[in-house]
Amino acid sequence: MKIRRVTANSRKRAFDLTVGRTRYTFPYAKAAPLPTPSDPVRTVVVDDELSREAFSYVLVSGRRGTVHVEQVLEYSQDPAWLREQMLYDLTLEAQRRLAASRLAKREVIRRLGTSASQFYRLLDQTNYRKSIDQLLVLLHVLDCDVRVVVRKKTA
Repeated sequence: MKIRRVTANSRKRAFDLTVGRTRYTFPYAKAAPLPTPSDPVRTVVVDDELSREAFSYVLVSGRRGTVHVEQVLEYSQDPAWLREQMLYDLTLEAQRRLAASRLAKREVIRRLGTSASQFYRLLDQTNYRKSIDQLLVLLHVLDCDVRVVVRKKTA
């Protein structure tokens, strides 16, 4: 995800960002080095060297910091980001279980009722176009019992 625009908002003590069409706020308290009233943000820019996936800032003291868009999305608990993280985690677990399984890949493909190319797309952790349903079926074929645990957040 590319950052389109970023500004420092000293009154809110946060950076205001536009990522795609969505606006986010990232508090100074989560940034390192920490901007303070005695050492405020002098400049903030979208970092082209990091493919516009991060922004960099310079404090009056000269200290520099960089914040990646992933940090902002994680802080904001963006639903799309959370879905991608779940897909990533489930894919890595499927890869580990497949490596430990005695089942041949052809047998797994047959039991999934899919093609080899679709099977390998399921195992690609950079593919976010697959569904969680497909991964759950794959894990079931690999003799895994998948449970979703919902619990209160800890501080």
